[in-house]
Amino acid sequence: MNKELLRKQWLEEETVAHIRGWDFSHIHGRYEEEKDLPWDYRAITSQYLKPDYRLLDMDTGGGEFLLSLQHPYQNTSATEAYPPNVALCEETLRPLGIDFREADASGVLPFEDEMFDMVINRHGSFHASELYRVLKPNGIFITEQVGAENDRALVDLLLPGTELPFPELYLNKVSEQLAKEGFMMLQAQEAFRPIKFYDVGALVWFARIIEWEFPNFTVDGCLAALYRAQEILEKNGCIEGKIHRFLIVARK
Repeated sequence: MNKELLRKQWLEEETVAHIRGWDFSHIHGRYEEEKDLPWDYRAITSQYLKPDYRLLDMDTGGGEFLLSLQHPYQNTSATEAYPPNVALCEETLRPLGIDFREADASGVLPFEDEMFDMVINRHGSFHASELYRVLKPNGIFITEQVGAENDRALVDLLLPGTELPFPELYLNKVSEQLAKEGFMMLQAQEAFRPIKFYDVGALVWFARIIEWEFPNFTVDGCLAALYRAQEILEKNGCIEGKIHRFLIVARK
């Protein structure tokens, strides 16, 4: 193990850790996750979505998934709060005729009551009361959420003792919130699956991007832990953790 060479490589990864939208292509082939979830979010969304539905995609990122659905643009709305992604959505979604609106931290959706037939949300926060308000009667809400225990083994490796950033994100707790608001559960599943990194530099880049899970992570601040990660990699061929995901389909 050439520690100084590794540190130099990791510092380079730290420097380039920026994304627009939700583009992880920089570490494509160097890590893997969500390879074997017991559901297919795209297929489930397509199962319920009809061309004449008024659709809202919450926290759309750069609109990548939304555009892949090829839903009629005039029936499509989206929100996003992260400033770089807001700018990207204004460039890509609005010229198509998609009703894009910037969101804020309040959780209030900038739309009228009973406006949507369907709301989708992949890995974004939401308030059950706001969903209920903007959905039409019998409207559908579909969400895939990142659970409270996501990546915990990796966080414990690099930043031991870090608290859970979102301790309420468990299937049972979120299902209860939706049911109390008046939603009927149509589907509900939870899963823990492997996430694997095949070089420590990819983990460095990932930890800098997912800053809410790895708060205040830096290469030099976690150098001893990164060397331990390198030892694990050389012994096992990868550094492995667990992702935590859950899926809900609910009807108003």
